[in-house]
Amino acid sequence: MGVIEIKENILDSNNGDRISRYLTHLLDEMIFDELANDYLKRTGTSDFMLGVPIPVGNSNVSEVDTLKIAHNMAKVIGCDPHFPYQKEYIKFLNIIFDGNADKALISEGAKSGELANYELSCAYERAALLIEPKSKDALYLYARACLDAYQSGENTEEYIGLFKAESLEMFELLTMIHPDFELGFYYLGYAYANLGLYLKAKLTWEEFIDLTEGTINKDTIKQREEINERLFHLKDPVLIEQAINEILRGNYSYGKNELAKYINSSYAEWWPLWYYLGASESALANYELAIQYYKKALNFSPSNLDIMKELVEIYEAISDEDGAKKYRKKIDIIEKNRIEDVKDNKKDLKKDIIDKI
Repeated sequence: MGVIEIKENILDSNNGDRISRYLTHLLDEMIFDELANDYLKRTGTSDFMLGVPIPVGNSNVSEVDTLKIAHNMAKVIGCDPHFPYQKEYIKFLNIIFDGNADKALISEGAKSGELANYELSCAYERAALLIEPKSKDALYLYARACLDAYQSGENTEEYIGLFKAESLEMFELLTMIHPDFELGFYYLGYAYANLGLYLKAKLTWEEFIDLTEGTINKDTIKQREEINERLFHLKDPVLIEQAINEILRGNYSYGKNELAKYINSSYAEWWPLWYYLGASESALANYELAIQYYKKALNFSPSNLDIMKELVEIYEAISDEDGAKKYRKKIDIIEKNRIEDVKDNKKDLKKDIIDKI
C-alpha cells in the first residue's frame, strides 16, 4: 500500500474547535498507510478498518508497532475531533486496549504533562474525552494541560485567551459533572479570580473548603490554608464587585457610594473602580464628575477604547465638540494601530506557511 501524506482534506484544522489550530503542529510530517489484510483478519478489524488510512509516524519512522499506531491515532483525533475516521479509530483503540482505551490515553496524557509537553497532553486527554466524555480524570487533566499550556513560555495573546477559555470551561464542566471532586473547585476558583470574577471565586473556594473539611491529607491541608488566605484577601474585591453589579442593575447612587469607599485604598490604581464611578455619575447626569473619573480610569488603562467612547458620548451630550474630537482622534489612532498589528501578524503567518511548503 502507498503512503498517504497528511493533507487538509484528511485533517481539518479549522473546524470551529477552540484550540485545534494550536495542536495540529503535533502532526507535522505525519504519514498515513493502510493496515495489511492479514493483520486486519487476525485482529478482527477488517469489517471497519479496511481502506482506512492509519497514522504510522513521520518520514523518519523505521519501525511501526500496534502501540505506536494507537498513540498516533489518539493524537490525530485529539488534535482534530472532526477527523473523518474518528469512529473507526475509537473502535480500533478500544479493541487494542481491551475496552480501556480512555484509561490508557488518560495515562499517556498525564505522562506528557509531567514532561511539560502540555499540548501533547491536551491531545491525549481530548481523545480520551471523545471515548468517555464524562471521565473525571480526563476532564481534570485536560483542564490542567490547557492551564499549564497558556502559563508556560512565550505565548501570543490569542493563544493565552483561547487556552484560558478552554481551561475555564473544562473546570466548570468538571465541577458540574463531578461536584464531589475538590480539585475542580480549587482550580476553578483561581480561574474566576484571574478573570476578576471575585464573587464566583469566593463561592467556588468556599465549596472547596466544605468538600475538604476534616481532611488528613497533608497536601490538601496546605491547599486549605492557601485558599483560606485567598478568601480573606477577597473580602474587598467581592464588595467592590457587588457595588459594580448594583451599578449595572441601575442602582447608581448606592453603587457609587460603595465604590467611593475605596478611592484612597490599595485599589485606587484599579481602573474599573474609576470607570464604574464614572458610569454611575454619567447616568446621574453629573457629567463633569463623570469626566474626571473616566480620565482617572484612562490614566491606569491608557489604550482603553471603552473609556474613550464613554468620554466622547459625554462631551457630545454637553456640546463640547473639542473634547469629543480629541477622543475620537485617539480612538481612530488606536484602532488603526490594531488593524496594522493584525495585518503584520497575518503577513508573518503567511510567510511561515510559505516557508513550510
